Amino acid sequence: MPETPVVRSPLGAALRPGNRTIRDPETSAEFITLARVVKTQGRRGEVASEVLSDVPDRFAIGMKLLALPREPGAGRRELEVEELWPHKGFLVLKFAGVDSISEANTLVGCELQVPRTQRKELQAGWNYVSDLVGCAVLDRSREIGRIEDVQFGAGEAPLLIVRDASARLVEIPFAEAYLDTVDLGQKQVHMKLPEGLLEVNAPLTAEEKREQAQPERKKKR
Repeated sequence: MPETPVVRSPLGAALRPGNRTIRDPETSAEFITLARVVKTQGRRGEVASEVLSDVPDRFAIGMKLLALPREPGAGRRELEVEELWPHKGFLVLKFAGVDSISEANTLVGCELQVPRTQRKELQAGWNYVSDLVGCAVLDRSREIGRIEDVQFGAGEAPLLIVRDASARLVEIPFAEAYLDTVDLGQKQVHMKLPEGLLEVNAPLTAEEKREQAQPERKKKR
C-alpha cells in the first residue's frame, strides 16, 4: 500500500493541486510501499523512482529499503540508500553494492518498501488513506456505506468514495465542517452531513443516463 496521509480539511482550503486517485493495492499487510523504481539513471547504478509517500523527508542516506520485484512470488531484497537527490519529478537513489547500469536494471519495476511497523506517526488531524479505506461512514447514527477509495483534486477537500447499501458509489467531502470523529479502532468515520448532499453527489442512474442521452440522439437526427 502507498504511504499516503490525508488531512481532513476545512471547506475552502485546497489540499493538493492536480487530480489523482490513491488506491490501496496491498501486496501484504506487513509492508508499505514508499516508491517504485521507474528506470535506470546514470552510469553508477542509480535508479529514478516514483515516490508514493507524501510524508516529508521520508527518505534518508543510510536507510534500509526492501525491493519487491514485479515477478509474482519473488522475494524481497534488502538495499541501503547510499545517495539520493531529486531530478525531474523523480527521486534518484544510489544503493550500496549496486554500481552498474546492468545491476540497476534488475531493480526497474521494483516496489521499494519498509515494514509496516516503520510507518511514520502523523500529526493530529491526519489519517493514512489505507486506514480510511474499508471504514464505515455514518451520518449521525445512520450508516451510509464503506469507503472504497479516496480521491484528491483541485477542490476544497479530498473525497471519500463510499459504496452505499444499494451498491451505488457516492462522493463525500472529507471536510472539517462535516466531520465528527474518526474511530480507526472501530473502523468508523462519524459525520454530520448537510441534507441532500448524498443525493447531489451520487452518480447518475442508468435511467437518468438514458434520459440525458435522448436529446443528443434527437439532435443528431
